[in-house]
Amino acid sequence: MTEEQAEYLPEIVDTSGSLIQYVISQNASVEALEKIMALQERSEAMVAKKAYTRAMAAFKSNPPEIIKNKTVSFSTQKGKTEYSHATLDHVADAIGKAMAKYGLSASWKIEQNGKIKVTCIITHEMGHSESTSIQADAETSGTKNPIQAIGSAITYLQRYTLLSLTGLASKDQDDDGASTMSYVTEEQAQIIAEALVEKAVDDSAFLKYMNAESIEMIFAKDFNKAMSALKKAKGRK
Repeated sequence: MTEEQAEYLPEIVDTSGSLIQYVISQNASVEALEKIMALQERSEAMVAKKAYTRAMAAFKSNPPEIIKNKTVSFSTQKGKTEYSHATLDHVADAIGKAMAKYGLSASWKIEQNGKIKVTCIITHEMGHSESTSIQADAETSGTKNPIQAIGSAITYLQRYTLLSLTGLASKDQDDDGASTMSYVTEEQAQIIAEALVEKAVDDSAFLKYMNAESIEMIFAKDFNKAMSALKKAKGRK
């Protein structure tokens, strides 16, 4: 453990451990010993959660800058689609190095049952972890074959869940605004999705207008812009 990591660890008072030794020395019952052990587990869990919270706060106080380093362009029946994003390796490398300073690390769990579900898990070295999950269909844009479509969806979900769980966002090379911007909330994303259906608006055209890869990746600051555009939209025939 580095000095920088230790700075964000709470002080640990091993009262539960001392109590266990005392209970054993007094020849207490198994029931009493079990209660003390349960108390120790709860105490350790609280300390670990506190350490995680402090470490994440420190990480977010000095977040890494994530630049969109790749431009994707392809043609569909509806026309040409083009957008920029930060690749998974670029995002994971920047965030991973920054989190490691505070004893944090990220991992993913992937499940597939009809849809592809990716869960991002951030764990502190003391054991506490938090996670977020997103699921989607295979990403079939462009000329991807079935395997590529699945791989593309997994990569996208890994990137997005990591950004979502850390509260970060990538930015363009020429963006002179803040280095981190939050996305719309789940409730706001649902409102936008319902409005798209109600107005029969073309999803791809709308997302291109909003400069977003998906509804969930519309910036929070652009929510009113999105709703204003949907309110005025006439939709497709």
